[in-house]
Amino acid sequence: MNSINILKNSSRKYATQFFVPKHQLVKAEDVEAIQRFLFDKPKVLVVTGAGISTESGIPDYRSEGVGLYQRSNHKPVQYPEFIRSHELRKRYWARNFIGWPKFSSVEPNLTHIKLAEMEKDSKVLHVVTQNVDNLHAKAGSKAVTELHGNGYKVICIGHNGKDRCGYSIPRHDFQQILESFNQELRDKADTFKAQSFRPDGDVEISNEDIKKFYLPQCPQCLGDLKPNIVFFGDNIPMTRIEEVVRLIINSDGILVLGSSLQVFSGYRIILQAKELGLPVAIVNIGTTRADHLADLKISVKCSDIMKEL
Repeated sequence: MNSINILKNSSRKYATQFFVPKHQLVKAEDVEAIQRFLFDKPKVLVVTGAGISTESGIPDYRSEGVGLYQRSNHKPVQYPEFIRSHELRKRYWARNFIGWPKFSSVEPNLTHIKLAEMEKDSKVLHVVTQNVDNLHAKAGSKAVTELHGNGYKVICIGHNGKDRCGYSIPRHDFQQILESFNQELRDKADTFKAQSFRPDGDVEISNEDIKKFYLPQCPQCLGDLKPNIVFFGDNIPMTRIEEVVRLIINSDGILVLGSSLQVFSGYRIILQAKELGLPVAIVNIGTTRADHLADLKISVKCSDIMKEL
């Protein structure tokens, strides 16, 4: 391998590990404990959070030292504000427009791939993910419920009379539309710093660039467009909640990977599981909201455990 390739590989490895918090090495007894937990549970429901995607180069919000809240004063967009403010929607989409090429190019890591293999081998029942990055699908998983939606689809939130418009478009196709209106800004896409990358794929750009950004409306009803994700302050669709409840009831245990469970939608899964008397194992760097409910808690990097299963 020549020196140029060595430099490329080392910089790529640094970029994907930048958002992984400090952690302890996995111990043999940790691996044995997880293996015992999974041994007699062919219908384990896996709950994944942002911590499994940090190894792919996507930051999380809360990790000590490297999470978005630790590195900046940034606060995520609140859904009521997104609905009310055209300027806020414009700012959101301008940032997302610049961040999309990187966000959409991120690849699944060992944990995503291992879960897909376990599904194929009938060793897990289903994956419920809090992530919107589509990495489970990229890894080949089929039995996935995306609790907070998926950033790879754009939907209209406008109405035709009493009914929702119903328009949707793949995010890649919407990117091409945005590029046709915002070529000058697109040319700057390669200049942002990796450290400014955010969990939902947007990046920090100047107010001047935001002012120049053109945001098209829905071609069917001229309504407003948003990514098909559940924003902070928004509600998870009831059909999705009911689906997760059915999965919990049909499972024989819960395995949490890479989530602090601070968001109630994830924590609620653990509460419901314990009400049913189901065992819970958690693998996450640092404490979680449900540590006191876990039958097994291991504070290590997820891939360090998964590669041993």
